[in-house]
Amino acid sequence: MKTKKFLSLLLAGTMCATLLAGCGSKPAEDATAQDAGQPEDTTAADSDLAYIKDKGTLVVGITDFEPMDYKDDSGNWIGFDADMATAFAESLGVKVEFSEINWDNKIMELEGKTIDCVWNGMTLTDEVTSSMECSKPYCNNAQVVVVPADKADQYQTVESCKDLNFAVESGSAGEAEVSALGYNYTPVTAQADALMEVAAGTSDAAVIDSLMAAAMVGEGTSYANLTYTVGLNSEEYGVGFRKGSDLAAALNDFFAASYADGSIQKTAETYSVQAMLIEQ
Repeated sequence: MKTKKFLSLLLAGTMCATLLAGCGSKPAEDATAQDAGQPEDTTAADSDLAYIKDKGTLVVGITDFEPMDYKDDSGNWIGFDADMATAFAESLGVKVEFSEINWDNKIMELEGKTIDCVWNGMTLTDEVTSSMECSKPYCNNAQVVVVPADKADQYQTVESCKDLNFAVESGSAGEAEVSALGYNYTPVTAQADALMEVAAGTSDAAVIDSLMAAAMVGEGTSYANLTYTVGLNSEEYGVGFRKGSDLAAALNDFFAASYADGSIQKTAETYSVQAMLIEQ
């Protein structure tokens, strides 16, 4: 019995020594690797570009905003921004996925990784540039007042619009402009909804992007009885990514290459926004 007990204790001691030796060897191996100059595996974790390529999709946050992002008769997202986002995703070797968002929540959506970028005729405001990693501006724009065509002659100046009740997209540059002017307004979910309010007579006017106004109001459009009059500002569009994202630099390179080979100009001509392009 004593012999068996002794052998058991000896075996247990040997196993303990082996485990301790194994545990103690790992830092030595790590130190050897570091001494040899092998990099630690942190690059992928810090790179948004690597994250996108690993999951295989670029999720683009948008709203229904013709001519930048809107659906064709088959329900597919098209438009100048949508087409360029698709081409950018292809250049990265990933698929594009469009996600219609509440514009007021765009920063939260980015930070929560439910989307990877905001690409929707987004004005480069101070709030946007401080909260996102933004591309270089690629398109000029302005905020314009939209009113019923039969009343347009009454509203040709900023001062003449002061007593109107406006509909504006919540969180948009249009809302910022009417708020700064002290105008009365009702926030709505999207710029398209602002136009519907004016057409229905529930708001006197709307403030929307000039590119959208050119595409959606006036003769030959769904809102032939509306027109735009006063320009309230001038601004530039950019694409927003998570703060610190390396995708912004990748997009700047893509824009430059697209401008050099003429593909961005061709896409702009498809949607009649070529006059607003900013040279890359």
